[in-house]
This record gives sequence, C-alpha cells and structure tokens, in this order.
Amino acid sequence: MAVYHAMQPQWIALLEGEVNRTANLANLSAAIYAAFDWHWVGFYVVDQQRDELVLAPFQGPVACTRLHRGKGVCAAAWDSKSAQVVDDVESFPGHIACSALSIAELVLPVVVEGEVVAVLDIDSTKPADFSQVDVEGFASIIGHLESRWNQWE
Repeated sequence: MAVYHAMQPQWIALLEGEVNRTANLANLSAAIYAAFDWHWVGFYVVDQQRDELVLAPFQGPVACTRLHRGKGVCAAAWDSKSAQVVDDVESFPGHIACSALSIAELVLPVVVEGEVVAVLDIDSTKPADFSQVDVEGFASIIGHLESRWNQWE
C-alpha cells in the first residue's frame, strides 16, 4: 500500500490544470505503467451510441479496440459498477484474450452520476498479481477521475 500513497501526489499533479480528457488518461496510464511491473495498463471508455467499451489511452502491447457489454472482465466491471480482481483470466467465463501473455487482471470502473463512463484495465503476466490492496490503492485516483470527468473536454 505504501507505493500507492507515495504515487498519489504524482498522479493527481499530472491531472491538475489540464482539461483534455485524452491527455489526462494518457499521462495517468503512463505513470501507472512506469510505477509497476505490469503487462498492460490503460483505459476503455463507454461508447454510449454503440453500447460498447472503446480503447482509450494505454501503455503496453496492442489491445482489443472494442469490448462488448456482457463479455469479459472489463464488461463485468462495467455491468456491476464494481472492481474485478481476476487471479487467472482463463478461469473467468467469457474472458476476452487481447494478449496471450495476460494471466491476471484488475479492472476498476470510473462511475460518474451513477453511470460507468470508463474502466481502468490492468493486466499482469503473473498469476494472482492483484488483490484488494490494489483496489484500495487505486481508490483515491479513481475518485479523482470521477470528480473531474465532466469538467474535461
């Protein structure tokens, strides 16, 4: 948990004063990716017209561009409005394999005015690499995103 407390001021400082959502998500993805040894870190945003999640700023290998409601870990976070911690993605019903190297996954929804507007998706090549500690560690930055989402272009 100490790494999260140490990183929070940097993550929040990256977002201060910038009103462009894409720039903020890009910098936040890069900062998280640099702080941890994870395979993939990025965002998917809700495309309301198509009722899908669409790829947004990320760090790591090429990713799936669109994810459909009801299928996969990101969709589970979207549908339930709750964090998803998956020790082994192969055991997750309906898992979408964007990278064969991903084994564990953490997905955190960004909820604004009761609706999920995006998810932070993090993949690891190590089994059981995420826990409730990570969910709690990211709570502050997710809350920061939620409180400023509608202020960004």
